[in-house]
Amino acid sequence: MKIAACVASALVAAAVSAGAVSFTEDDAKIAYETADAFVRECTPRHSGTLRARLAAEWLLDRASRCGADASIDSFRDKTPCGERLFSNVVMEFKGTRTNAAWIVVMSHFDTPATAKQPCAGANDGASTSGLLVALAGAIRRSGPHPDNIALVWTDGEECCRAYGPDDGFHGSRRLVANYRKLGRRVKTALCLDMLGDKDLAVVVPSNSTPVLKKLALKAAEKAGLKGLLKVDESIVVSDDHSAFLSAGCPAINFIDFSYGPGNSWWHTPDDTMANVSQESLCKSGRLVAAFLNAICYN
Repeated sequence: MKIAACVASALVAAAVSAGAVSFTEDDAKIAYETADAFVRECTPRHSGTLRARLAAEWLLDRASRCGADASIDSFRDKTPCGERLFSNVVMEFKGTRTNAAWIVVMSHFDTPATAKQPCAGANDGASTSGLLVALAGAIRRSGPHPDNIALVWTDGEECCRAYGPDDGFHGSRRLVANYRKLGRRVKTALCLDMLGDKDLAVVVPSNSTPVLKKLALKAAEKAGLKGLLKVDESIVVSDDHSAFLSAGCPAINFIDFSYGPGNSWWHTPDDTMANVSQESLCKSGRLVAAFLNAICYN
């Protein structure tokens, strides 16, 4: 079975170095079931609404079950629709190195208020939110690690009307501002988006840090996922990693922006769990685990 092969390959990758993060079939099951429950219990979750705040609390509860420290960072920010309240969910794993730098892994959880019809955001938001919950357990199980690792479920990635300086990416811009205030050094910022697609094809857009592009390709090959991920220098994707790039931090985006024929399921009623698979989340989890290991241990 394909999922069995996924597990076997993940275990081989985990054996490469002591303490390396491994992502298993059980982790993939947690990712899928979390995403499925999130869609059923927390839709819609447009940023700035009470339902978005309740969704953040839901994620906090699920993430906290892995036994690591997690919290909600609530903040107000201006939007074209007026000032709104946003809520990032933040989980941190302290590293063993003295003055360790930070590896930040992000996924947004909000749904698009701009969609013309109701959109569950199963792949676009929920799939990678579930993936982060599963990764939290995998990181805790294998840690501690040399670097500090932060998992962040960002609010306000979707825009209110149209992307601009005060519309969209509110959670990631808040995160960058907090890191500046605390004097934290960011080693890598990784944004995960739309990685549960049954027909998975992960792209790294051109607006990602060059050295991280090379590292991502090597990590995919090491995890037995050569061909799953490609670097496409012809496209630019504005996503939560953009705030870190603007701040001069190394950052990269893993995204599958070919969701359905001609990306036709994106921001539509077709973005349902019927088009998300546990197998794809297993592959995505293995890819992220391999990338984290390359950052931490190579």
